[in-house]
Amino acid sequence: MLSPLLQKNDRKAKWIIGILSAVVLLAVVALDRIHLQVDLGFDVHVFALINAILNSLVTVALIAALFAVKAKKYLLHRNIMLIAMILSTLFLVSYIAHHLFAGETKFGDINLDGIVTDEEKAAVGGWRTFYYIILITHIPLAGFILPFILFTTYRGLTGEWQKHRKIAKITWPLWLYVSITGVLVYILISPYYQ
Repeated sequence: MLSPLLQKNDRKAKWIIGILSAVVLLAVVALDRIHLQVDLGFDVHVFALINAILNSLVTVALIAALFAVKAKKYLLHRNIMLIAMILSTLFLVSYIAHHLFAGETKFGDINLDGIVTDEEKAAVGGWRTFYYIILITHIPLAGFILPFILFTTYRGLTGEWQKHRKIAKITWPLWLYVSITGVLVYILISPYYQ
């Protein structure tokens, strides 16, 4: 096993993880109410493409890290997971930028007028239902997973392997689901970006 990188301090860790998780959640919730009308000189939906690329890379990292730990390559596992954390942090920055500058996009708005008519709903058919099922599962899990990711990382970095493994069994599949569905959401909604 690896030597711990952090000194164990559960009380401090719980406060930091709790505050950080709450701040991120509040920031993301506030994005529904804030839209900055600023001309950045480029298509702001590039942030959504960056989000999808970052989510794809996180997916690859999570799978690679699983293979590494199964092969008992713990240093490689730790390094890949730290890369996944960095990619997820970059994703969060890009996600916030996209929502601040792009505003709302409505699935099925074929003519891009901001209104989804019955005819447009009929034209996209079952894809609309599929999109909302993915979105309804993706959004709560994306908000819910952050403290799990942070606690799993903390347990690994403090060398608490039993606790790390126990929480990773919950965190890893949820994080993987969120990263994969994030890409799916982008693929499904991107035709309706204005």
